[in-house]
Amino acid sequence: MVIFIIFILLYFTFKDFWESLIIMLSVPFALVGGVLLQYILGYNFSVAVWVGFIALFGIAVETGVVMVVYLHEALDRKLRAGPVGKKELYEAILEGAVLRLRPKLMTVGTTLIGLIPIMWSTGTGSDVMKPITAPMIGGVITSAIHVLIVTPAIFGIMKERALKRGTLKISGITLH
Repeated sequence: MVIFIIFILLYFTFKDFWESLIIMLSVPFALVGGVLLQYILGYNFSVAVWVGFIALFGIAVETGVVMVVYLHEALDRKLRAGPVGKKELYEAILEGAVLRLRPKLMTVGTTLIGLIPIMWSTGTGSDVMKPITAPMIGGVITSAIHVLIVTPAIFGIMKERALKRGTLKISGITLH
């Protein structure tokens, strides 16, 4: 239900089914990392683990949204500057992805710095907190790989098709 609600909110924001779907692809990648670390650490599915997954899905979608916004802004700058061909399209995508690289790595780093000490804790409440953080740690790592590599690639394929059809236009999406 949470995934469906997130998708509906994305659709209302971007007003495009395919862009919403691109962003939602970060959820299965995050899920893979979360389940893998949960399995390695031997945690069973519980309410605490599901809370961790829900938080992870929010983080994964948020970083996907920010990446798509950066890609759109870079592409919009190229479109405003003049005619855009395949070369300019991929230059814009590379520019947007590179602009997002350092902030994404810093976000992953600070998230891990905040969560890893919880995995080492032994005090009161650690038995509840460890299962919450396990899926988040694993999922943040795999989600980062997806958002930095796969999202720009899929975005490029999608926009290249729009360019070929002659429907590539300024998005109007901004960070401000």
